[in-house]
Amino acid sequence: MCAAVLVRCSRSGDVQAETENILTITGKTGYIYNRIKLLPAIIITMSDPMIEVIKSIILDFQETRLETGVPRRLLIETVHGKAAVCIGVRRSGKSTYMFQVIQRLLDSGIPRQNILYLNFFDDRLHNLRQNSFGLIAEAYYSLYPEKKNTETAYCFFDEIQAAPGWEPFIDRLMRTEKCEVYLTGSSAKMLSKEIATQMRGRALSWEMFPFSFREFLDYKGIESKGALSTKNRLIVQKAFVEYWETGGFPEVAGLSRHLRIKTHQEYLHAILFRDLVERHDVSHPKAVTDLAHWLVDNTASLYSVNSLTGYLKSLGHKVPKSSVSDYLTWFEDAYFLFTVRIFDASLARSNTNPKKVYCIDHALVTSVSSGILVNAGHLLENLVFTALRRLHPEIYYYKTKTGREVDFIVPIRGRSQMLVQVCESLAEPRTRKRETAALGEAMTELGLKTGTLVTRNEDERIEAGNGTIVVVPAWRFLLDLPESMA
Repeated sequence: MCAAVLVRCSRSGDVQAETENILTITGKTGYIYNRIKLLPAIIITMSDPMIEVIKSIILDFQETRLETGVPRRLLIETVHGKAAVCIGVRRSGKSTYMFQVIQRLLDSGIPRQNILYLNFFDDRLHNLRQNSFGLIAEAYYSLYPEKKNTETAYCFFDEIQAAPGWEPFIDRLMRTEKCEVYLTGSSAKMLSKEIATQMRGRALSWEMFPFSFREFLDYKGIESKGALSTKNRLIVQKAFVEYWETGGFPEVAGLSRHLRIKTHQEYLHAILFRDLVERHDVSHPKAVTDLAHWLVDNTASLYSVNSLTGYLKSLGHKVPKSSVSDYLTWFEDAYFLFTVRIFDASLARSNTNPKKVYCIDHALVTSVSSGILVNAGHLLENLVFTALRRLHPEIYYYKTKTGREVDFIVPIRGRSQMLVQVCESLAEPRTRKRETAALGEAMTELGLKTGTLVTRNEDERIEAGNGTIVVVPAWRFLLDLPESMA
């Protein structure tokens, strides 16, 4: 339905110069369109309602007191002409980290009006589409026209992967405006070559994980630098017991067991349904859920796509192998589950051999698994994996020529490979012999002088052939790791 309204407008002081404007109002959308019978006297412009929404969001944030939380041990360095991208699993602290960056800018004297912050999970931005991203800059500079091309605008776009087609907008913004751009997202695709191509090399990415053990100690206010006195060592060991129970998600630190489990389960639900089912329009959502639970139940265990497809078939899901492969890729894209391949010079053999699966957080496993198959040894192995994955994107497991398995081998550029075996306890003689034999054999095959064996509590050195196995308790192993790859 349409209605036409005739509006007669006169310029002040000129009664003769009259313009007829027929304003057509469409009842379905409420938008107003001009059909102008024009004497060239007046131009009526209608503001896009989204501009007013964006202006309101910008101003609301500028009046908000920032919750900066615990300072993270991640340094995102800005490079002129490149967007700084922080990616990671939901609720890992990306938004809070952005607030920390904003607070540092404010403390350095940057005016609050120079901060443009939008969270694309805000439902008010739901209708923002690829061809209307330009309204963001238009809204900001309509608020502060004097800043355009004269002052740097610091643009923070949170969870930007929720807005399809964002890459050309960011590229154009950085080419045409005087600005620094910070992005966060919950998809590993923001690291991919495809995104890098679309961004024309205008982005540098960093990964954000839940709290490391050292960051957990920061949260607790416990000093962890350098050599520890006996008292401080006992305090750190006690804190490790708590970290073992609660994991690294910042929001669950300090919660009761009941609330921690409930919060972890809500995280899982959000990851599965928002990051997978909705984002990828999955036609078999129950299959995704069943597969996720099986993988969590079998963390630190081997799997193959064939075995997973057969498992889903046994539950009545008619899901092809290609879909199962997609689900596994999407789990990793969301930083929820990670796949570790066998270390092999042949990529084909590495891809066809069974793979191991690990979860983003060992305590999340405890909260959402059935508890039947997961044991403390698997959880410890998962904990060590996430600590290594924070620093190294490429991690493999190793199998010796005699078939013995070592949990992790980490290629490090410019340095010797790192071999890490994980075992909850070496107290049982057969376990001790099995774990040390595998590690010693791998050291010999790879020509390495040292290997690391992480346990819950043991601390010793074992001579193995021409090398040394360093047995270290988990809390010490975590503190001995560098804070970055640099």
